[in-house]
Amino acid sequence: KMVPIFFNGLCLGVIWGLVVAYLEGRSTSEILLAGLSCSYIVATGVVKDCGRWVLSWGVGESWMPALTGGPFLLLLFLVVYGLDKIPEPTPDDVRMRCRRAPMLSADRWRFFTRFGVGMITLVLFYCFLTAYRDFRDLYGQEIFTDLGYGDTPGIFSMTELPVAFGVMLALALLNTVRNPRAGTAAVFGLLLVGMAIVGSATVLFDAGRIHGVTWMILTGLGGYLAYVPFGSVLFDRVIASTRFVGTAVFAIYVLDALGYTGSVLVQLYKDVFAAELTRLE
Repeated sequence: KMVPIFFNGLCLGVIWGLVVAYLEGRSTSEILLAGLSCSYIVATGVVKDCGRWVLSWGVGESWMPALTGGPFLLLLFLVVYGLDKIPEPTPDDVRMRCRRAPMLSADRWRFFTRFGVGMITLVLFYCFLTAYRDFRDLYGQEIFTDLGYGDTPGIFSMTELPVAFGVMLALALLNTVRNPRAGTAAVFGLLLVGMAIVGSATVLFDAGRIHGVTWMILTGLGGYLAYVPFGSVLFDRVIASTRFVGTAVFAIYVLDALGYTGSVLVQLYKDVFAAELTRLE
């Protein structure tokens, strides 16, 4: 099972970067990337409900992912064709967001030389953030069961739709910040607000002040407010404000490759050193 899981992750990362490459470097990038990000936040919830529905037919766990994802394959071919037809960035886009160009080996080293300290700091933060987001996502069924909502129909869609709307609204509002440096600062502010929501919601949940569903919605909102900009608007704004000729996709790929290390380590730690704890704990 490790082999297909590896290729599943590889395909996911490659496709995400290819789509972002079409959308970055435009005056409307925040709106476009907000829609893209909203799609996978909703998808993480809806696809779980679809999967549970397929399992209710008596389908085994091994074939459930294929039967759940198969009908979307035709739609994938259709939207990829449409994506290839969108126009190139206009001269105004280039003036506002800097020209985007493929990064050769020398360009990538120049990128690290210039932004190395910031990248290392962001990688460390992203490792912890990815671990938290992934654990909440991958073990959502177990967490909802521990909360007492395991058999509630549509529980994932119910909690992820408000999260997607909130994140999409926040990213769309970033488009109103036209100054590149102010826009970069606003993105970092969004990361801090997201982490504050996760922490505050968990303190309130531990104190019994909010219900489990409310806690899951708030941790999803806060976690994705911090997580989504890494894969969309953060590096697009950094390049626009520093006028570095390159692509945001390169930095996104670097962080994604290293960030999921945190996710793997947390899951291994849970299974090896904290096996007696529930996923919720």
